[in-house]
Amino acid sequence: MQEQRPAVLLVDDEPDILTLLDLTLERMGLNCHKAASLADARQQLGRHRYALCLTDMRLSDGNGIDLVREIATMGVHLPVAVITAHGNVESAVEALKAGAYDFVSKPVDLDMLRRLVAAAVKASTTRPERRTRHILLGDSEPMRRLRGMIAKVSRSQAPIYISGESGTGKELVARLIHTQSNRNEEPFVPVNCGALPAELMESELFGHRKGSFTGAVNDHAGMFRTASGGTLFLDEVAELPLPMQVKLLRAIQERAVRPVGESREVPVDVRLLSATHKPLHDMLQTGQFRQDLYYRINVIELRVPPLRERREDLPQLIEHILRQIAGDIPPRLDDSAKRALAAYPFPGNVRELENILQRAYTLCDGRVITAEHLQLTAAIRTDSPIGLTPEETEPDVISSVTDSASADLDGALESIERETILKALEAHRWNRTATARSLGITFRALRYRLKKLGLD
Repeated sequence: MQEQRPAVLLVDDEPDILTLLDLTLERMGLNCHKAASLADARQQLGRHRYALCLTDMRLSDGNGIDLVREIATMGVHLPVAVITAHGNVESAVEALKAGAYDFVSKPVDLDMLRRLVAAAVKASTTRPERRTRHILLGDSEPMRRLRGMIAKVSRSQAPIYISGESGTGKELVARLIHTQSNRNEEPFVPVNCGALPAELMESELFGHRKGSFTGAVNDHAGMFRTASGGTLFLDEVAELPLPMQVKLLRAIQERAVRPVGESREVPVDVRLLSATHKPLHDMLQTGQFRQDLYYRINVIELRVPPLRERREDLPQLIEHILRQIAGDIPPRLDDSAKRALAAYPFPGNVRELENILQRAYTLCDGRVITAEHLQLTAAIRTDSPIGLTPEETEPDVISSVTDSASADLDGALESIERETILKALEAHRWNRTATARSLGITFRALRYRLKKLGLD
């Protein structure tokens, strides 16, 4: 029995465009149905099931975005791609916000169209593998909303801007979007824009040709091409200088990059996710961030809540982190430690919680962590937190320090941990088994810390 070909609905009021689209997609093994108006498209959607709908933006009896919105309310998983006029960025962004899977500009680049159609049909006819070692913990209302949004935005190709304070888990959210998308078998490439040297930024993102500058001894693909077919995550995108913002905007608009030393642009197929802890909207007002780039990367915004807004998730997070550190038999927190953590404001969010528990586990003598082992040094909360049911915090448990000291907390914690482990290693002549035993931790936990601190 011959396998039925996936069906695609083509909507355009120009016969020549419909014919071109029909011929192109038929050669890809797709069964094309044509509609010359919104009314015709609605009738065909009621009679057939499609793997993709490809519609022009301007139609004789309405707008293609109206069709995008209607399909979104039908309760079917049908990707809709929109054909926009050349350079009409506003229409493309509006279509993506309305729920379009992706867009292609006129005049239609057939190679780009084929890649878009192939990806959209795959997204419609296959279910992405959802298994992942990355999990977003928490049953609070903000976390339930965030997981729901991740599931929705994973189905499209729209650029996503992930906002949130440092340490909230923005890269984890980006990885989950990638994992739940139809790109999950292709690379996920994270780039910390703040860590790229200014003189090498263009080369790192777009690549270079051998000999294009001093030190370019080999061809270099660059992050965009490394992420081809997958997802590119630009963390701390606010750190990009204005000249690089211009080049990034062009790469997004043209879906192509020009490697340093290359005379032509190279097409790229990436899903772009970006994040920063800085207020991008404020940076627009001061001219530090380009408005046109902001609206291209911020088609849909996901806000990751700080830990203080989901304190009921603390017990679950603490248990998970301690199991990661200590294995299947983690230490328990005594009442003083629970009170201290329940009252603590966590300016560094989940990342700071991880550092606190890692240090406490290193310092505790047995299987019990006390408030003394936590060594919390930032100002405490005075309102009643949720989850750990704090009582009055003992005055000698937590002391107040200045904001500048709090900002340096992560570095201080790592310094203490590093010094403690180094002293133990030296005392046992770098015998790791004996060192782990003396610190009261497992060999696995010691190995984890050595790797984290760069001592492995």
